[in-house]
Amino acid sequence: QVQLVESGGGLVQAGGSLRLSCAASGRTLNTYVMAWFRRSPGKEREFVAAITASGGNTYYGDSVRGRFTISRDNAKNAVYLQMNSLKPEDAGVFYCTARTPGAFIRDQRYYNYWGQGTQVTVSS
Repeated sequence: QVQLVESGGGLVQAGGSLRLSCAASGRTLNTYVMAWFRRSPGKEREFVAAITASGGNTYYGDSVRGRFTISRDNAKNAVYLQMNSLKPEDAGVFYCTARTPGAFIRDQRYYNYWGQGTQVTVSS
């Protein structure tokens, strides 16, 4: 089992930045694909970003590409999401998640482990 705990959410003004962290326990993450998903008010949970086990490849949702950066530190068993140039529509609950390597990296149905989420609020 993998337990994931997110942190770093909060209130920020539009144009500002936040850095989310995800700490894992139970197993080392170095064989898992890690990702962030977001559930915004009134919307389905959507893909934000993913990173392969080695960190060699990253993937982003269209709405965040160029503004968000996903990274990982396997030695610390942690994953991060640097969010810059935040917009009000970026607000929501951000979830850290993990899965074994495979296809459909943007599909939440293939992710096995989920954190409880951290709230991000962006004021205009």
